[in-house]
Amino acid sequence: MSGLKRTAIWITLLALVLKLSGFLRESIIARQFGANEYTDGYLLAFSFITLVIAMISGGFNNVFLPLYVKNRKEHEAETEKNANGIMNATVLIFFVLTIVGYFFVPDFVPFIYGAMTPNTEKIAVEITQFFFLFLTAIALNGILDSYLQARRVFVPSQISKLLATLMGAVFALLFSDQWGINSLAYGFIVGTLMGTALQLFYLQKSEFRWSPTLKVEKDFRSSFIVLLIPSLLNSVVGQINMFVNKMFASGTIEGAVTYLNNASLLVSVPHAIYGTTIAAIIFTLLSEQVEQQKKFQDTFFMGMQVSLVTLMPIAVGLGLVGQAAISFVYEGGAFTKADTHNTYLAMLYYLPMIVTQGLQYIVSKSMYAKGKTSTVFRISVTTILLNVLLNWIFVKPFGYAGLALTSSVVSVYFLAVSTIVVYRDFERGEARRLASLIIKVIIPTAVMAVPLVILNEFTPIADWHSIIQLAILIPLGVGFYAVGLYVFYREAFQQLLRTVRKR
Repeated sequence: MSGLKRTAIWITLLALVLKLSGFLRESIIARQFGANEYTDGYLLAFSFITLVIAMISGGFNNVFLPLYVKNRKEHEAETEKNANGIMNATVLIFFVLTIVGYFFVPDFVPFIYGAMTPNTEKIAVEITQFFFLFLTAIALNGILDSYLQARRVFVPSQISKLLATLMGAVFALLFSDQWGINSLAYGFIVGTLMGTALQLFYLQKSEFRWSPTLKVEKDFRSSFIVLLIPSLLNSVVGQINMFVNKMFASGTIEGAVTYLNNASLLVSVPHAIYGTTIAAIIFTLLSEQVEQQKKFQDTFFMGMQVSLVTLMPIAVGLGLVGQAAISFVYEGGAFTKADTHNTYLAMLYYLPMIVTQGLQYIVSKSMYAKGKTSTVFRISVTTILLNVLLNWIFVKPFGYAGLALTSSVVSVYFLAVSTIVVYRDFERGEARRLASLIIKVIIPTAVMAVPLVILNEFTPIADWHSIIQLAILIPLGVGFYAVGLYVFYREAFQQLLRTVRKR
């Protein structure tokens, strides 16, 4: 366990660097290009990349990891051969999709997104075609992440993600005058290829030996396919909701897709760091403890506890300092104060997702660890209809910001139903334990929020420069929350303190 904790420290630091690189890239985009039809076109094209990443990191990994861990304990040699076959077959499938998809991009991009401005459509089609040329490499990069995680090798995957993000920022900074918005796509692909090479090196170093085979043992193949189909469908459901949101957004105002993207980026930071670090390790532990009910329950609760204790105050705090944070990251150059305000409106409606996504990660991963991929799919597929319905209801009174509100409501629904399903398999006292946890975290969060609200309302701090606001409000918020946690939930406070002292 101490080895996992050390790894968690490293990958948490790398995740922070990754997010800082993401902000650097988005800041460069905002200052170089602003929020307009060109940035909208790029973000619409990049949605297809997030689809592939979701299919691999979600659909593929959620099935492969538990199955690989389970079978490797009993039949190591056969499992390694099966892993080779699965990897090669998946890469081959994406190679075919690369060839076929490239020629159909000019047809399906306008079909999916509907009404776009001519410039937005032109940029979206051109960049999507470029991305499709490297679809196989992008898929392989995600597959290698799954294989390394299954072998408890976490750091190279984080570095690989960092390279893709960082090179996008570097290319935008150096070559935006020559290549325009396309420079972001070129940099992303260069970084992805570098990350793929790095992960291949470390996979070989972990004693995994690649072989050119498509053969997979019948039982392993059958189990994998039976679980993979609903898992992939589930990952696609999330992307369908995303495509629906962007379709609605492209029909509102110029820059709406960019406003939603910039707002969601800020909101996704806590979950992205948590989901790629601590939660990834918790998923590995859940996969290993699936046959030990008591340990499984305790690990699950630990994941929920860490999520709530860290993410709830972040969500509330970001609501209070969000406009200053957006101004600091994006404002300047072509990105105006009006763009900052429009982004902040969307961010406010996204805030509940900071908490719900963190909790959902643990809830869903526990079901994947137990092989309940079809259950996750049946729940998530209902979100498509709910998402479309709420978008239609909210977009008229709230505009593009209503799409963010829809995402939050759907996220709360998904979490509530999934949690009920999970707790049916647990002892009855576990549900009360969770309810008690929620109350214990709400109180110190309120202790943090009230003084900050008073400070914003009755002092001129809101008129100061964004970096000064952040420098004052963030440390104060951390201090107030620490005091509230110590007084009202000392068990969690002492647990966090012990972890810091040990490291």
